[in-house]
Amino acid sequence: MEEAPGPLVDAAWLERNLGDPDLVVADVRWRPDGTAAKAFEEGHILGAVLVDVDRDLAAPAYEGPGRHPLPAPDVFAERMSALGIRNDATVVAYDDASSSHAARLWWMLRVTGHRVKGPPVERNRSRFLAQPWPHDRVAIAEDVEELLQHGGTVLDARAPERYRAEQESIDKVAGHIPGARNAPFAENVDPVTQRFRSVDDLRATFASVGADSEAAIVYCGSGLTACQLVLSMEFAGLPSPRLYEGSWSDWITDERRPVATGPDPG
Repeated sequence: MEEAPGPLVDAAWLERNLGDPDLVVADVRWRPDGTAAKAFEEGHILGAVLVDVDRDLAAPAYEGPGRHPLPAPDVFAERMSALGIRNDATVVAYDDASSSHAARLWWMLRVTGHRVKGPPVERNRSRFLAQPWPHDRVAIAEDVEELLQHGGTVLDARAPERYRAEQESIDKVAGHIPGARNAPFAENVDPVTQRFRSVDDLRATFASVGADSEAAIVYCGSGLTACQLVLSMEFAGLPSPRLYEGSWSDWITDERRPVATGPDPG
């Protein structure tokens, strides 16, 4: 199999390497109404495995912080093993939402160092070693508060209308964390092709929200789509931010935490 050129590959690379025993293609399409499996049945990339975001990439809602808390490391390892993903496999993940859900799997594999070499095993079931979620890559609410107090950068990956509290159909409280800047994940890809924008464009975008020099913290509604910001920033050669695991759905569970509304102060 060709060596992957970086965190992103194009369709031509995937087509050339499809069928390689060291490659796993993961369909990470997600639907709030639970119909992702139906979409997978209707059509998917040849040989892809279906990754269920709610079952495979998260613990049950509010068993940890927020609506999509990280699963216990041993549970995550079991799910990856069941899907045929081993530690030294090359995984190509895709979705139909600006890579925002595929990036969750990418991030979880990335921070647990899934490329640890191991003996080859059968594809039907593989061996994925459990690794703890690294503290330096995951943030909690107190980390967000501390970073903001020291003038650091916190980015909100949600759509502008949710950030401004003009629309909120998922969480019970609308708004954003005071001091957080809006960096919608959807703007990191071309709206027509859905391919990531150029490195220069991404660097300019993140520079405009103060995330071009020091490590930031990123969040979204529940910790899913913010992973696309991590991917975008790493692709652009910027410091990798920490993911606020519980994100907005965790922030609003404590009524003492402040809530802001309105536009990004810029």
